[in-house]
Amino acid sequence: MNIKKGDTVKVIAGKDKGAQGKVITVLREEERVIVEGVNLVKRHTKSVQQTNTTGGIITREAPIHVSNVMLVEGDGVTRVGFRRDEVTKRRPDGSTYEASRSVRVSRKTGKEI
Repeated sequence: MNIKKGDTVKVIAGKDKGAQGKVITVLREEERVIVEGVNLVKRHTKSVQQTNTTGGIITREAPIHVSNVMLVEGDGVTRVGFRRDEVTKRRPDGSTYEASRSVRVSRKTGKEI
């Protein structure tokens, strides 16, 4: 999945099209994300005396499919790509070795995200 927790995304489809927000949670198995202030739903809750919770109507964010959001970079949105970078890593005993790591990059500008 190309979207991570903390990313700023823009909704590109659905009832909240055009809205921007920060990703609160990523649900990998369901391929969905929860975005701050987007896809708000109302939940009717009962009051339970054993746990001392009060009832009422609660408004909260519901998950939205990851295909309906795009990552925001600068003024607009961009697709996400990956690049392998060669890095020098250090072992616990102090010796070093060459390895590669995966880096997210913007498809529009080619810069690291």
